[in-house]
Amino acid sequence: MTIRFDGKVAIVTGAGNGLGRAHAMELARRGAKVVVNDFGGARDGTGASLSPAERVAGEIHAMAGEAIADGADVTDADQCRAMVAAAQRKWGRVDILINNAGILRDKSFPKMSDSDWSAVIDVHLNGSANCTRAVWPLMREQNYGRVVMTTSTSGLYGNFGQANYGAAKMGVVGLMRTLVIEGAKYGIRLNCLAPTAATRMTEDILTPDLLDMLKPEYVTPAAIFLASEDAPNGEVMLAGAGHYSVLEWRESKGAHLAEADRNADAVAANYAAIAAMDDPDMFTEGRQHVTKILQAEAAMRKS
Repeated sequence: MTIRFDGKVAIVTGAGNGLGRAHAMELARRGAKVVVNDFGGARDGTGASLSPAERVAGEIHAMAGEAIADGADVTDADQCRAMVAAAQRKWGRVDILINNAGILRDKSFPKMSDSDWSAVIDVHLNGSANCTRAVWPLMREQNYGRVVMTTSTSGLYGNFGQANYGAAKMGVVGLMRTLVIEGAKYGIRLNCLAPTAATRMTEDILTPDLLDMLKPEYVTPAAIFLASEDAPNGEVMLAGAGHYSVLEWRESKGAHLAEADRNADAVAANYAAIAAMDDPDMFTEGRQHVTKILQAEAAMRKS
């Protein structure tokens, strides 16, 4: 089966370089009309230029594809709405959004300034929310939409010096999982992609031989799959160096303590049973956990 996007319109943020460029180019190769969004700032988010977006849109035009360059700042909700409106005016719809825009301001937590914290949260988390909110009414009206959020192993597992980045990247996972529930009846599917790639975000962190193994183009197949008509819903896919995997969310069965034992000492004494993962639960909504604990309490009170 060949994945195609003929007749589909996609927005890719942060598409002027690296991963975003690779995603935008491959969507265009497969028939999508693409809004190439890039604010054009430096790696830390300073500055602005439409040139990166225009360059990638030009590359798409050169291979007989359709694209428009857009310089919207994803931290500005009005600019995000204007970007979506421009796509709708030109092509009548928006089917795909890949939230890829990002910046880095790495510092150990005690040395991190308020502005370093806020700027990274604003671009990664608020920017993803702003763009998704902008496309959401249109996708609901169309009864179709595919949204890919870009998370990171720094959010899923942690990474020294990236408290701001990790918090934002785990935040988009929570955003995705809630919107999966809200979008289901409207044909909207959302997933997260955790890429490991050689981009300007990592060029001074990794050695040349490792950078060669981590070409952005090796991540893009996962993005294309998650943006496709047959995409899963609510998954976190990791991709890099040609390796693709999926994160599983598990919760231990736990231990339900009698009322007399609901104290810290009993929790410590029963921690091995509480944390045992031999028969885990796998939930897709928060209320499923709430149901689990209330049912356990009701059963204890009846006994």
